Amino acid sequence: MPLDLYYLDASPPVRAVLLAGKALGLEFNLKIVDLFKKEHMSPEYLKLNPQHSVPTLVDDDFTIWDSHAIVGYLVTKYGEDDSLYPKEARARAIVDQRLHFDTGTLFPRLRNITYPLIFLGNPVISNEAKRDVEEAYQYLETFLDGHDWVAGDHITIADFCCVSTTSSLDVLVPTANRFPNISAWLARCQENMVGYAAANQAGLDTFAKVVQSALSKK
Repeated sequence: MPLDLYYLDASPPVRAVLLAGKALGLEFNLKIVDLFKKEHMSPEYLKLNPQHSVPTLVDDDFTIWDSHAIVGYLVTKYGEDDSLYPKEARARAIVDQRLHFDTGTLFPRLRNITYPLIFLGNPVISNEAKRDVEEAYQYLETFLDGHDWVAGDHITIADFCCVSTTSSLDVLVPTANRFPNISAWLARCQENMVGYAAANQAGLDTFAKVVQSALSKK
């Protein structure tokens, strides 16, 4: 059975799942959900995902949403080993903490800017929102101190989730080389993640165009 992925490539959480899929050599049956046309609020989609978010994954008779849950599921079921999501308790705890950092810190600060900017037509990024993003950058900069990847010395699913969000934040509040660890990590992701150009960069380019269009309405 194919893996159905309901998606919109401009979405950072969607891109995290696409990166995981590339790393695992999986093929998705991609089904676009256009948030701008409110397709995520259709009765059919709400039956799949009552929280009406993207991405949503359907694997045979199993449906799961939230990118962090999806990437963990994919690696657990389809991974040849546990390198992307280690089973050892302490290593996994660090990966989980970084995933929760994306859920609770990075992504909310991205959404706090993008939702009013893109969906409410407010073409202003407040100084407070910028300061919140810079605080999140500082946390991430510290996590990367002495490490190549966000959860240590190897790529994990935490990198997929954090890079899709951070690269999007960088469009809105540029790191501008003020965070050398983050800059090096972003470059490392581009160079080392399987299928980065298709899985993250293509959607990131779309996201950047949407942002530029929204900001131009000042």
